[in-house]
Amino acid sequence: MRYDIGKLDLPALLLPCCRAGEALARLDERVLRSTIRDGFLGRQDFHDAVASLWVDGELVHVEDLVLHDARMDVRTPTHELTIAHSVLRVRRQIFEQPPPWALSAAGLARLRGRAPETKMLPVGAEDAAEPVSADEEAAEPGETAGMDFTEIDALIARSSAVLDGVATAPVRQRTTERDPLVYDADWDEDERLAEWRLVLKDTEGLPPVLRAALLLDAWNTLQVLQHVPWLGRQLVASFLRQEGPAGAHLAAVNSGLRAVPRERRHARDRLSRLIAVLEAFELGATQGLKTHDRLVLARLQLERRLVKKRANSRLPQLLDLVIARPVVSAGIIARELGVTIQGALGLASELQLREITGRERFRAWSIL
Repeated sequence: MRYDIGKLDLPALLLPCCRAGEALARLDERVLRSTIRDGFLGRQDFHDAVASLWVDGELVHVEDLVLHDARMDVRTPTHELTIAHSVLRVRRQIFEQPPPWALSAAGLARLRGRAPETKMLPVGAEDAAEPVSADEEAAEPGETAGMDFTEIDALIARSSAVLDGVATAPVRQRTTERDPLVYDADWDEDERLAEWRLVLKDTEGLPPVLRAALLLDAWNTLQVLQHVPWLGRQLVASFLRQEGPAGAHLAAVNSGLRAVPRERRHARDRLSRLIAVLEAFELGATQGLKTHDRLVLARLQLERRLVKKRANSRLPQLLDLVIARPVVSAGIIARELGVTIQGALGLASELQLREITGRERFRAWSIL
């Protein structure tokens, strides 16, 4: 099934497209010159990851995601929480790479978790093809550093085959088959991904924001990936970064979609869906502008409490930390700043952060 672009009602899409592009450009310019750029982007990643689960019909609290990312969970992580953390890690990975990387063949394979296939090699050729690890290089004869008993047995079998003159014995091969209990055999992800990339080619010449909306609608229509449908929204955010409207940040597509009613996002009419997506781009950028301005104001207010502090005070580091994290706990402060728990409690009290838990055993603070 191919996503047919057909005839687009450009007059109806012109105004929403211009408004979304203007909002994204304003936020991008604000972030590019911001004094809290890194902190704002880090905080936005957390909120967009939580919004991604909300769009898919699941609920994850941002406080739990912050603690899970810091490996300081107060309870057993749920399946939804691990998915939200995957979204968070993917956003960080996309932003760390050059803009065209996510939509390239190598980038898509990496983000999908699809390792390259391993070819069948002769026994003698495998040793030349595979690099020697540092553990194996440092191991003395008779030692088994970095190897388990299964690998040792396979190595002995290959060595015996070489000594016996069997040079064509196949080596251990990484399997690419997927479990039929988990993956539908009729769900050809590679074919659907190729069809989605054709939309990227067929929309050349259209405004970047409209192309992004078409790409997102095509992803949802084609249902490209069976188990990671949220990846398409991050790819669309990467496309906006690549084409320029959001060159200095990764757009919070999920945060904008969360503000649009579900009935509009899943309407039967494609024009209604496209207008809803364009409105989501605008709302996400507008929310980002408001959050950025509130963070700047909060930082200015907290900086007044740093006046006449000693030069080696850790309060400025704590200020940067609470800007970058929606929530900070005593454990997070202690680990990031290299102080004790009691020292973290003292720093939070001295900076007069807003406590959000009201507990004695587990305390957490926020500035928004």
